[in-house]
Amino acid sequence: MACGGVRRTGLAMSAWLPVLVHTPAYASLGSVLTYRHREVLPAGTLVRVPLGARETLGVVWDAAADEEASGEIDPSKVRDICEVLDTVLPLAQAWQQLVRFAARYYQRSAGEVALAALPPQLRELSSLQLQRKAARLQKALGLQTPTAKGSRTRKVVAEEASTDTAQSPTHAQARAQASSKALSAEQTEVLAQIETHSGPFLLFGATGSGKTEVYLQAVEQLLAREPQAQALVMVPEINLTPQLEARFVERFAPQWGPQSVVSLHSGMTPAQRLSAWLAAHQGGARIVLGTRMAVFASMPGLRLIVVDEEHDPSYKSGEGARYSARDLAVYRGRLEGAKVVLGSATPSLESWFHSRPASEGGRYLRLHMPSRIGAAGRSLPLVRRVDMTHQPRNAVVSPPLLEAIKERIAGGEQCLVFLNRRGYAPVLHCSDCGWKSACGHCSAFRVFHKNDRTLRCHHCGHSDRVPRTCPGCGNPDILTLGRGTEQIEELLATLLADVRRPGTPTAEQPDGEPVRMGRIDADTTRLKGSLQSQLAAVHAGDVDVLVGTQMIAKGHDFRRITLVAAVNPDSALFSSDFRAPERLFSLLLQAAGRAGRDAALGAHSEVWVQTFQPAHPVYAALKNYDYPSFAHSQLQEREQAGMPPFSYQALVRADARSQEAAQAFLNTARKRATSEMVQWPGWAEVLEQVMLYPAVPMAMQRVANVERAQMLVESASRNALQSFLVAWQEVLHASRSDPACKGLIRWAIDVDPLAI
Repeated sequence: MACGGVRRTGLAMSAWLPVLVHTPAYASLGSVLTYRHREVLPAGTLVRVPLGARETLGVVWDAAADEEASGEIDPSKVRDICEVLDTVLPLAQAWQQLVRFAARYYQRSAGEVALAALPPQLRELSSLQLQRKAARLQKALGLQTPTAKGSRTRKVVAEEASTDTAQSPTHAQARAQASSKALSAEQTEVLAQIETHSGPFLLFGATGSGKTEVYLQAVEQLLAREPQAQALVMVPEINLTPQLEARFVERFAPQWGPQSVVSLHSGMTPAQRLSAWLAAHQGGARIVLGTRMAVFASMPGLRLIVVDEEHDPSYKSGEGARYSARDLAVYRGRLEGAKVVLGSATPSLESWFHSRPASEGGRYLRLHMPSRIGAAGRSLPLVRRVDMTHQPRNAVVSPPLLEAIKERIAGGEQCLVFLNRRGYAPVLHCSDCGWKSACGHCSAFRVFHKNDRTLRCHHCGHSDRVPRTCPGCGNPDILTLGRGTEQIEELLATLLADVRRPGTPTAEQPDGEPVRMGRIDADTTRLKGSLQSQLAAVHAGDVDVLVGTQMIAKGHDFRRITLVAAVNPDSALFSSDFRAPERLFSLLLQAAGRAGRDAALGAHSEVWVQTFQPAHPVYAALKNYDYPSFAHSQLQEREQAGMPPFSYQALVRADARSQEAAQAFLNTARKRATSEMVQWPGWAEVLEQVMLYPAVPMAMQRVANVERAQMLVESASRNALQSFLVAWQEVLHASRSDPACKGLIRWAIDVDPLAI
């Protein structure tokens, strides 16, 4: 492929180099373009190159490993590399291979995957600025600054000059063991299995069983054996990073220094992200904590990968290169010889299926920790199902649940009320004319937020003030439909207005202090640092009743919460998505795990589920904490229906100015696949193994005035599906020119989709 432009003067150019740039898969340009430089640069070198009228970041690539880099080159259109970022070490061959695999498997361009994984500031800072930043960082880490054209070798000066870090493995191991907590028999057995087997491992541990301590110990043992090794620990959401980072810093900073633990996630500033990335890339950071983007972190000494809460859908990217960080972690571990530990109290059904016995085809080793850490024999919280058909009509909080909350407050304990819907009410409506608060730009309703009196679309962000009267008929009595966390917080504050916290009465409050309410959701945590301050208030006991969404339902170690209540979980039971029961069970069990984490309070902890379907199998399995039984029944149903993991799926999504154009594009590509590809030599057999369904509108049909349609592609063979998708790319590109597709904006393939 060639990049258009003119030759620079004054330089004796002698080498043509393939360079990876960021171009989307739906563009026909390709992502490996040819540029010119005065000398050959090693693959993985970061460069700045002209692309059209702008200058962009690129990676010198190994053209021989990429089919898309072949083709005729017009010498007159080959342009010069603008700048070589030679103060940054070239990206390793294993990292390049990870990008190639991700691009190939998820049907994206390699440039789209690679460049999105690099820190944004690499696109902005000059080579001199990067050199200064790298020098400061290397000094802090104790690393030797690489020469611009030299060997680019790494030398860990701190490990040779400091008695804290320059230790024999035996000495380091002794110090690590001295700083570690005492382990349970289950934790000890799990660590022994990780030590002696190659993995990958699925750590199936109950909430509160001490999985995090296993991760810490596994990293300690790794660094005791290999002081220059690196570990990657991944969490599904940004809000779980600070508390995990605090534990890792506390454990490892005394021995390895404060720079030994870094985080990587999208909530960091560009400067913070670049510093963390460089620390990992240079090998100075021993431990990298991050969200799904961290799976692409450049780590030359990677020897251990931990994916905590591996079941969480947040590990699957919903935009751009729609990759699964969990699955890429398993591939990367195999690629680089690193051990991979997937941990969860509610593993994904795919991981559970892969961890069946090896004699049945399992590929993971399942490790089990069923007991909670703490007092001997301490059980999990008791699950109570409240049949809402026997409660007062229109009751939001049932009387038995309300009394239970009051008892906990009287005992100085905390309660968590879970509702996975933010805002005050999902819809405003008029009972006279039927008007509803629909979004004019999306096929969704604007949510009523009472705190700031706005109607806000959670899809496109459009916001308006709440009208005083119905826009349709002028009726002043506009009503709410449904409930969100704002309304639950307000309702509970009213119901608990006469309840007082335990404590000594004061002159100002002779009857005692009123109940303290708290709410944590996407609305209350928008400002930087707000989530940390709110979590700190909960941990300090300044909140009696905490209301929130799934943000607080997983991963947090709330020591004084003894009651968890799910207010309205039934809606997920009737979803058309075959994964809905799995997600609901996982979310409820994770929420239940927030209760009774303190051994002194765990004996009487409870989980309340308000439901109109108390006999549903999901709730029956939840009551017994019987994930294996739930997983077995779900896998049986999926096998009978031919659903993943017993089949393989991909979704082709199209965005257009009209729904007709979006569906026309998909149906045209489908028709060409069955009429043209079937005639290609050897393709009739492949097409027999692939099912292409007709195009349909997406569940959320319109977002920000863009119409969206999708087409499901399915096969019982992963190889057949992948072969078809690779070859079909040519057909998809050609289908754009069909007159019926006028108005098409973009299209994308989502391999292994989590929502259909």
